[in-house]
Amino acid sequence: MYKLIFTLFFYVVCSNLSTAQQPANGGLNDVGQHISAPPIPAEATFCGEKVPLEYFDVRESLMRELNSLTYWHSSMIYTLQLAGRYMGTIENLLKQYDVPDDLKYLCVAESNLQNVVSPAKAAGFWQFLPGTAKEFGLEITAEIDERYNLEKATKAACEYLKLAYKKFGNWTLTAASYNVGIAHMTNQLAVQKQKKYYDLHLNMETMRYVYRAVAYKTLMTNPEKYGFYISPKSKFEPLLYREVTVKGPVDWIAFSEKNGTNYKVLKIFNPWIITMKLSTTRTYKVKIPLKRTQ
Repeated sequence: MYKLIFTLFFYVVCSNLSTAQQPANGGLNDVGQHISAPPIPAEATFCGEKVPLEYFDVRESLMRELNSLTYWHSSMIYTLQLAGRYMGTIENLLKQYDVPDDLKYLCVAESNLQNVVSPAKAAGFWQFLPGTAKEFGLEITAEIDERYNLEKATKAACEYLKLAYKKFGNWTLTAASYNVGIAHMTNQLAVQKQKKYYDLHLNMETMRYVYRAVAYKTLMTNPEKYGFYISPKSKFEPLLYREVTVKGPVDWIAFSEKNGTNYKVLKIFNPWIITMKLSTTRTYKVKIPLKRTQ
């Protein structure tokens, strides 16, 4: 009797599994969606340099990053919204420093345009490590962290990238060195006897790094092609502010009240402010919101 029951149960389960494996609704999944690989561009460039998509390993590496970005819907939508607020500032500074506009996608690849902190303690939009940040003139104390100052961090990133370009004479290698360091990149070029990023075997993060930036460029310049329809109203507008020069010490709570705002909003406009009080006597430019309503 038990053997018969088990046999019938086994038959039913196998039948259901067989049915589940069959595509239904003309290949649609249960929620009526087609799941397919995103299109890969016929050609691609980064900082004016050709991405050699004719090589299978290069093509498949870019496909991997496009897969990841296209199907990480919530993150990609939020990044596209944030681009409306911050990309203009980044683009203007890159132009001011005479570095290629495509390097803005390194910033996106680093942080998704957010002031995040990595496990290695890299921080801000451009993910500077403390030592590198200080080397390029960013202040980091218990009260101030200028890695979170978008303008100053972008200028520091430009200075690094221009320095690296003098070393490599190639923007793709320069971009990769932003992730792994100039010294390590120089060493690997010598050891592996190669001249191009696309021919190097590096750690996994750096091997994916430039491809991720190229994938962001591909998707963000034509989001509709990849299924992202972000209306102008859905994009975050640039924050409107006036600047005042402040010399410490400062109680930021009292300062906020005096300037018609609160500490929360002051921090949104000035994320480089770490604590509620500033004890140093240094001078800083502070953004004061012109309005909170949109």
